[in-house]
Amino acid sequence: MTSEELALRILIVAPVGRDAPAIAELLESHGHVARVCSGLRDARDQIEHGAGALLLTEESLQPEQIAELLPRLDRQPAWSELPVVILATAGERSVERLDRIAAAAGGIMLLERPLGAATLLRSIEVALRSRRRQYQVRDLLAAQQARENALRDSQERLRLAIAALRDADRRKDAFLATLSHELRNPLAPIRNAAEVLASPRLTPMQLRWTQSVIQRQAAHMASLLDDLLELTRITQGKLQLRKQACSIQSIIEAAVETARPLLEKKRHGLRIRVPDDIPRLMADPVRLAQAVSNLLTNAAKYTDAGGRIELSVRLEERLTIAVQDNGIGIPAEQLEGLFTMFSQVPSAIGRSEGGLGVGLALVRGLAELHGGTVEAQSGGAGRGSRFLIALPFEAAPESGQPGEKEPAVIPVGKLRVLIADDNRDAADSLSMLLSMDGYEVRTVYGGRAAVSAIETFRPDVALLDIGMPEMDGYAAAKAIRQQRGGVDTYLVAITGWGQQEDKRRALEAGFATHVTKPVDPNVLRHLLRTVVTPTCTRSREAE
Repeated sequence: MTSEELALRILIVAPVGRDAPAIAELLESHGHVARVCSGLRDARDQIEHGAGALLLTEESLQPEQIAELLPRLDRQPAWSELPVVILATAGERSVERLDRIAAAAGGIMLLERPLGAATLLRSIEVALRSRRRQYQVRDLLAAQQARENALRDSQERLRLAIAALRDADRRKDAFLATLSHELRNPLAPIRNAAEVLASPRLTPMQLRWTQSVIQRQAAHMASLLDDLLELTRITQGKLQLRKQACSIQSIIEAAVETARPLLEKKRHGLRIRVPDDIPRLMADPVRLAQAVSNLLTNAAKYTDAGGRIELSVRLEERLTIAVQDNGIGIPAEQLEGLFTMFSQVPSAIGRSEGGLGVGLALVRGLAELHGGTVEAQSGGAGRGSRFLIALPFEAAPESGQPGEKEPAVIPVGKLRVLIADDNRDAADSLSMLLSMDGYEVRTVYGGRAAVSAIETFRPDVALLDIGMPEMDGYAAAKAIRQQRGGVDTYLVAITGWGQQEDKRRALEAGFATHVTKPVDPNVLRHLLRTVVTPTCTRSREAE
């Protein structure tokens, strides 16, 4: 039986003779759905499943059964008044019983017997029309309620969105202030070191000191920018893992090596517990080591000098890496939002070793890329912290996978290198560095000049900035590839734009590779040592 048939069926209670089956047969022959009930108690139960009208004969109106039916009629929704049709014999009605049913049902239709079939059918049609209108009211009320609920939900979502925007705006302001602080910190010693270099009384020891200061602070700035870029790639779903067979021991060693300078600077005691029997696993060793080193660095930052830090690994159902310290701790109410981008514990803001608030968000992103989770635990302010990375363990194949081979270093003599960058300081300093390494270097300061220099200088390698005025690096690369000699030149994009889309555009424009600023000089030296161009090959053959 369909829901519509249930909603419009006529429930019949007629306990004497063949009244009930005769009435049911009459109604069904005219297209109605009828159900004969054994009594008012049965009718009460059937009303729960749906009814269009209740048809009773006077003989069914026994006081004890009416007492069971009335509570069900009283519990009808506000929109409902179940039509009740009573067949009564003239002069034998009990007014009191009828009044009780009328009060509960909202009204009754009284038909005196004997009556004709047509009269009964018309009365039933009237009752069902009334019931259909009630259902329309019900549907209208439900639609109105749904609209009101949707409006309330929309208002709640809007309220939450506004709160989130305000929180994001607050985080943005705090982040910009922190970024300004963090970038000024390394800029100050770099500026001071530059002034020292300009002194005519500079001693060899001071020269070495200024070099180490500039290198260290430039590496710190590059690390800040790298964290921001990688977190952006993760949030945009553009960072891809490069899984390979590796050992957890080597990953931990790499992480500790990265964090060691800060650990030693603050004289922290580091205890490492890594079982020797953990099998090799499939993971991205660089990214996993980066996540662990971030936790170690975080522990070192927020633990007072001479503190204790423990790094432990265990393998049960999952691989768990834990970093525990006895540092400043984290209030319980701040644990939940700790891995949100730009999140900072208020008590930690202002510490000299503070960061941008992206390190833990980066840890979470790298853990989730590996299918894992990261969790923070703390007993509260002043009671230290514990961070756990939990990863599904993916054992490496026993045969192992051959690693990527390093490109062969082929001595090529004196490479000709073209540098094009509208930032003259960047171009000239790089030119000086490569000239000191023995390369033949020509420097230009725009894209058009780079295209012109290809014909006259015939470089083996061209290092092109992307964001140059008039003709950017993409356009310059395309133009170089189209002219004579340009096909043989190894084009390298050196730019501050380091997103995956930027790398894709560089390759499409004709660049052989893409390097993000600030470039580590050793990385660039390695790149130039491994470059083999047709021009270089011809030079070697001529020799």
